[in-house]
Amino acid sequence: MSVSPDKPWVDSEAGPLLRPYSLTNGRTKPTATLTLQSMVRSTGRMAPDRIEPMHAKMLELCRYATSVAEVSAHLHQPAVVTKVLLSDLIDWGAVTTRLPDDLPDLGQLEALLHGLQQL
Repeated sequence: MSVSPDKPWVDSEAGPLLRPYSLTNGRTKPTATLTLQSMVRSTGRMAPDRIEPMHAKMLELCRYATSVAEVSAHLHQPAVVTKVLLSDLIDWGAVTTRLPDDLPDLGQLEALLHGLQQL
């Protein structure tokens, strides 16, 4: 449904009104060290029906190795919220994490950035 920018949002037009800090109970720092490239995968040790809905969605996304960035994008949540919630799952033993094996080196990233700036 399209809404005029001048018209105030009401009811379902506003979308989800759950604030990110309410999902994390006000926590802003994850307990596990995670980067956007970190790969996370469900261990199968926890049943999704026994945890909060957002954690359950994360477990579903992590059936196969998935990056933190992908989980964040699929859930439409800021990266820090995703990291805090994934940290919960790591602490509970429901998810494992590792860095991908094929991270680009700094020289490649700088060359890419320079090329993009030239455009």
